[in-house]
Order: sequence, then C-alpha cells, then structure tokens
Amino acid sequence: MILSGIFFCTLLLSCQKFTVRSTSNLEDHRNVTLRITAEKYLQITKGSSFKIALFADLHFGEDAWTLWGPQQDIKSVKVMSTILDNERPDFVVYLGDVITANNIPIENASLYWNQALSPTRERNTPWASVFGNHDDASFEWPLEWFSATGIPPVNCSVKNSGETCSFKGTSRLELMKNEIEHNAFSYSKSGPNHLWPSISNYVLQISSSSDSQVPVAFMYFFDSGGGSYPEILSTAQAEWFRVKSQQINSDARVPEIIFWHIPSKDYKKVAPKFKKHKHCVGSMFMETVAPQEAEMGMMQILRERSSVKAVFVGHNHGLDWCCPDKKLWLCFARHTGYGGYGSWPRGSRILEISQEPFLLKSWIRMEDGHKHSDVLLSS
Repeated sequence: MILSGIFFCTLLLSCQKFTVRSTSNLEDHRNVTLRITAEKYLQITKGSSFKIALFADLHFGEDAWTLWGPQQDIKSVKVMSTILDNERPDFVVYLGDVITANNIPIENASLYWNQALSPTRERNTPWASVFGNHDDASFEWPLEWFSATGIPPVNCSVKNSGETCSFKGTSRLELMKNEIEHNAFSYSKSGPNHLWPSISNYVLQISSSSDSQVPVAFMYFFDSGGGSYPEILSTAQAEWFRVKSQQINSDARVPEIIFWHIPSKDYKKVAPKFKKHKHCVGSMFMETVAPQEAEMGMMQILRERSSVKAVFVGHNHGLDWCCPDKKLWLCFARHTGYGGYGSWPRGSRILEISQEPFLLKSWIRMEDGHKHSDVLLSS
C-alpha cells in the first residue's frame, strides 16, 4: 500500500531519506524520511487528513500449546490486514494486551509481540504501542498439563541458567526494548525512567503540513498497569502529564489525544445505563466497564485541560462506545484480536484528524468491511 499523508523526520531536522518498496505491490514505492536522532514527529501532507487505526486486545500467544491458540493468532493477523488494506491508515496504535503472556511458555515473549506487529510492519506503516494487563503477566500453569495424558508438549529447558520450566516471562522493559531496536517504523518509547515500573509513557507530535515545527495535535500514551504492577495510572504519571503538557503546549491551544489500556473509574460513571445514553455512540450494553483499581488524579487533570479532546482505551472486549464527559470524550476501541474472552465480531476504531479547521472524527471498521458508529469528537 502507499502511505499517504505522512513523513518521518526529527524535530532537530536530522533526517535520512531512502526508498521503501511496498510488500503488497512491487510497483508502488515512496520516499520516506526516517529519524537518525532521538526525537520523531509525524507530518500531515498538504491537502490530506491523518488517519489512525487502533488495534486493541489482540492477545497473541494465548493457549500457545494448543491447536486453537495459533489459529486465533492467524485470524487476528487477518483482521488487522483487512483493516489496514481497507482504511490505509497513516498510523497504528497497539492499545495494550498485544500478547497474553500468562499463556506463553517460552523464555522470550517478544516472538509473539513481533508476530502481532507483522501486518503493520509489512505495510511500512508506522505505529506506537502501550502495555495492557496481560502483556507481562506471570505464566499460569495449565491444568491440562497435569492430566492423565502426561507430559506438556513443549521443550521448556532454559540453556545456561540452571533452571528449567520457570517461564518467568518477558518484562515490559524487554518487550519495549525489542520493539524499538528491531523496528524502524516503531514510534514507541519506554518513557521517563522515574515513572518505573510504568513503561510506555510518552508523547508524539503530529505536525502541520506547511511547517514541521508547528503542531496540529499531541498524542499522549500511558501505561495503565496490570500484569507486573497494579492496574492504575499513578500520581507520578498524572504529574508527568501536567508538567509535560505545560512545557510543550503552555497555552493549551493544540488539541491533545490520550491513549491507554484499562479504563479509568470515570468510564464507569459515564457509561450509559438503562438505554438512556444521550450523546453516546457505539456498542453499550454487552458488558459492564472493568475499570482501574483506583483513581490517582489523572482524570481531574485531563478534564481541567481544555485542549484534551478524547481518551481511548481497550480492555473491555464487548464495548466500543464513545460518551461525553462534559467537554471530554471517553471512548473504547473495538476488540481486534481473536484471542481473549468473548465472541463479538472483531474490528478497529479509526480516528481521522483534519488540520484546518481541526476536526477529530471516529468510526468503527469491522473485519467484514462494515462501518458504523461515526462520531465527531472535536465539537
């Protein structure tokens, strides 16, 4: 596919150009500018909008020792491939629970993480990722391994460690390090060290088509916990956002869009009830909201900041609604992967950003091509 509406470069204008040839059509090629220093930005092409696809709750590696598990991963690749080919997004956000680490009986879960990235990477589409509650969860021994049928069908020896079958899992830091170091099109970041054990906390700029130094929007990414630490956005993360947003957007004129995995408790408050869902758009009553364990101040900061337009989360596989919380929109993505619970049809939430005037539109694109739940989130 041809990637329209976007260039890669550094904020310091230290760039390197080369030609990328599409894997889907060898006749298509394009010039891409990639960073060679630490900072990146995304730039809208003149006359174009900027489109983002959200891939949520893929759960690669689930029941990896069975026939069922790998078949689900193949189906998930098909969902992503269909969305990418139909929508041709400029950017992809992996919105947590990329893998089901508690089901992965191998030393390095990055093998499954890389498989989940493959449809996006093969199309030379840039992406960013955040962590969910399953991505570095501890391995859970399957009960069937202890049944009368006997030995687990997996070679679990670990060379040179003196241990066997420990399956300690792959840490958030290791997963992120592997993604960043081995993928030129990854915009993911580990984030500030002082926010540890929270890892995927960072901001990306979408720049104006006329001037790469002029921001059209800022995208903030957060690690909402789970797995190796509690399911929360900490006070430290909230303070980091408050300080960072003041530094780069002091007058709050530039719109800000927020991404993390587990919904905050405010999602439960605004969730439509008893068919009374004025202004809410999407699938609303398939299940109840499963929020974070506690609220540590992030939502108050977001609500008080006029530039924040919307928050996007995953986690609840049966919900894909957007509901207003005063001037802020709270939205679910759409369950994309065949791993994880529930049999609801798979798809992706799509975002589209227009520059002049600024507009943030969204809809759901299903695996079968059906589109629904159009909503304007910048009003």
